[in-house]
Amino acid sequence: MASHQLNPNIWVDQYADYLFNYAVTRVSDSEIAKDLVQETFFAGLKSAKNYKGEAAERTWLIAILKRKVIDHYRKINSKKGKAEVRMNYSSHSDSEGDWLEEQVADPFSSTNTNFLENEELGLAIQNCISKLPKKQSQVFVMKTIQGIDTEDICNELGINPSNLWVMIHRARTALMDCLNKNWY
Repeated sequence: MASHQLNPNIWVDQYADYLFNYAVTRVSDSEIAKDLVQETFFAGLKSAKNYKGEAAERTWLIAILKRKVIDHYRKINSKKGKAEVRMNYSSHSDSEGDWLEEQVADPFSSTNTNFLENEELGLAIQNCISKLPKKQSQVFVMKTIQGIDTEDICNELGINPSNLWVMIHRARTALMDCLNKNWY
């Protein structure tokens, strides 16, 4: 078999467990993880003609699965009317999930399963933040990353709470677009 050909007949036996474990650590729900793996296999079959052999089959399938996980969070967050993406990185925490911005590129995280990928995402987020308008970037960092109270930010920057939330929403939307273009 040439290195640029896929063998879908072995995917379930060879990769299903690995893909499932990858997905369940990101969505914390085994049924959703199973669905995402199944969607990954279907997407792999549909786009098999685009496979160039530049990566191993498993790596290629993981790339598809990553997009499925992202789509899953986009879908559930759009239903809630929120721009935030929540992911559960901490299995020993009582919280449902931690904000993505708080967990990215934490080199000391004991639950970090892929340090290089997390570090790359952290750098990509920092790069995207640097592209935001100055005040939008400042508000986003103060509220979302530093966790400063809304009232304190408003007093310091001379804005009202509505302005603050509009800027944060716009920043998150711009960051999502930037990350989609530059990281995935």
